[in-house]
Amino acid sequence: MKVLVIGATGQLAKSLAGANPPDGITVLTVGRPEIELLVPATMEPVLDRVAPCLVVNAAAYTAVDKAESEPELAYAVNAHAPGHLAAICSRNGIPLIHVSTDYVFDGSKSEPYIEDDPVAPLGVYGASKLEGERRVAAEGARYIILRTAWVHSPFGRNFVKTILRLAESRAEISVVDDQSGSPTFAPHLADGILAIAAQVLSQEHGTGEADWGIYHAAGAGDATWHDVAAEAFEHSARLQGPHAQLRAITTAQYPTPVKRPANSRLDCTKLERIFGVRLPEWRVGVLECVERLERALGSA
Repeated sequence: MKVLVIGATGQLAKSLAGANPPDGITVLTVGRPEIELLVPATMEPVLDRVAPCLVVNAAAYTAVDKAESEPELAYAVNAHAPGHLAAICSRNGIPLIHVSTDYVFDGSKSEPYIEDDPVAPLGVYGASKLEGERRVAAEGARYIILRTAWVHSPFGRNFVKTILRLAESRAEISVVDDQSGSPTFAPHLADGILAIAAQVLSQEHGTGEADWGIYHAAGAGDATWHDVAAEAFEHSARLQGPHAQLRAITTAQYPTPVKRPANSRLDCTKLERIFGVRLPEWRVGVLECVERLERALGSA
């Protein structure tokens, strides 16, 4: 059974490509130039040729601050393209797993967010991802939308890689300590997605209408950015890698073009109840990320 991943160079797409899929599943990734999200007509020929049993949309515009000055591009990638993909999947009876974000919430809730909580994105990035969710749902496809958060991995740009790089040249680093979220290791998310795909394709969950819809899928537990940095430095120091002193600061002391949610913790109970999938605790993900980065440096 072929699972086609839209996206080839992003953290999640690379993690899906490198995952050990369940028996009977083959993962194929496709990105530019075969599929160009800004040219929707490039999608259907690829799906016709590959004839996948299920599609995972792991492609996205993720530059949160830059999106404010590139709203048309953000909406084209995060909203229009997923809607077009969902329409193709709907016409061909192909289940679609679409990845979204915690930034659809404004962070005003004191508890972790559940799937039915009111959405109120604070910037263009979150708004474009929310519109993508709505367009996927509107096309009538058999879809699963997975909202995730604070994704990091050995690939691409992410907080863990950035903080370790900064520690190579700085003795002290200031990190925000008043934003809480659910750090997610991309390979853990990839494993979760493939576990869901296996159940959908085995018909265990493919026939019940209640099983389709929105789910939260993130690392278990919660942390601040300062917590994540401290965890990364602890493991890096143990492995003789870069680390630095940390200084906790507030969001007000580190202004950005777009306000981040003070709380974007995700409650993933529904995912575990319906599919039996629970991602590992976030500290495990940070440990694995740092270890893989250090191994890569050691073999370079």
